[in-house]
Amino acid sequence: MSLAVGRESAMLETVREKIEAGERLDAADGLALYESGDLLALGELAERARRLRGGGDEAYFVRNLTLNQTNVCRVKCRFCAFARSAREEGAYTLSPAELASEAKRARELEPFNELHLVNGENPHVDFAWYLETVRALREALPGVHLKCYSASEIHHMSAISGLSYEQVLAELKEAGLESLTGGGAEIFSARVRKLIASGKEPAEAWLEVNRVAHSLGIPSHCTMLYGHVETLEERVDHLLRLRALQDETDGFLAFVPFAVHLENTRLDRDVLGTTAVDDLRTIAVSRLLLDNVAHIKAYWIAMGLPLAQVALQFGADDLQGTVGREQVFHAAGARTETEQSVDRLVRYIQGAGRIPVERDTLYNELRRWK
Repeated sequence: MSLAVGRESAMLETVREKIEAGERLDAADGLALYESGDLLALGELAERARRLRGGGDEAYFVRNLTLNQTNVCRVKCRFCAFARSAREEGAYTLSPAELASEAKRARELEPFNELHLVNGENPHVDFAWYLETVRALREALPGVHLKCYSASEIHHMSAISGLSYEQVLAELKEAGLESLTGGGAEIFSARVRKLIASGKEPAEAWLEVNRVAHSLGIPSHCTMLYGHVETLEERVDHLLRLRALQDETDGFLAFVPFAVHLENTRLDRDVLGTTAVDDLRTIAVSRLLLDNVAHIKAYWIAMGLPLAQVALQFGADDLQGTVGREQVFHAAGARTETEQSVDRLVRYIQGAGRIPVERDTLYNELRRWK
């Protein structure tokens, strides 16, 4: 056995001992895991951790619809191919009534239990437009969970209204909002945010919005956009900052790592994106470090359903959902389908040796397959 192989084997054994003892991994552990060349051993460790922390044979999905009310955005993130300026070709902004009517028609064609709504940060609408939208959706979609807006959008609403995060979130909750999406986190490193999203709020603001939301009983999701200009150390720091907030609030329902897509974006041409190995490694490291977030999603829109199926053996326990009408990743070149059927999700979960469970947004079980 070579010295390098022996050193890596010892590192993995040290991590295993910590996991078995219920000890928390630190930044040095996270970086070492990211640098590990033994992908299968890493996946096995992540699965061991998942089960020791209460995970079972279940793998989850939700019937959901994704809508975007406007693609007009004040921020020019270099990784985004979705956003437009108000006068740019392809720009659109739907009224609250138009969006609610579209959502109602979609539900009549294909039932769903969750509406996922994210937008550009449109500087040409006011906070009343957002409130009216949530009220219209609540009336049009009785019984559907309204998962609306990212922390970045809440920050934007606060800026255009002059209201505090707490006031914005309280009014949205009263109108019918039930949880927040996870977008806008990107990578928390100030260096990275300056390079890829210089007009976006700082990481501290994203974290504070979620802290306030959780204090008001509004759960949310957390994410990481990786594979661009960030270092492995910055990925690990991002995960640990999410873990610290979850220690404080216990308000994150799930973590979703997003592999960057580069087509039609303004990222430098020497940014190569991710590989399948990197995607699986990120799932596994996320599971190992995020010991207090119950669910890790393998987002098939970004990584493709076959690789998402493999990720169910690397610490993931959720394939997200049917995801009707996704536009953001496809604008950046995703070649995956824009939605999946329940039958296909069930087949892929069963093929991974797991039990398919249809859930609602809060992970209440709705249906279980053999």
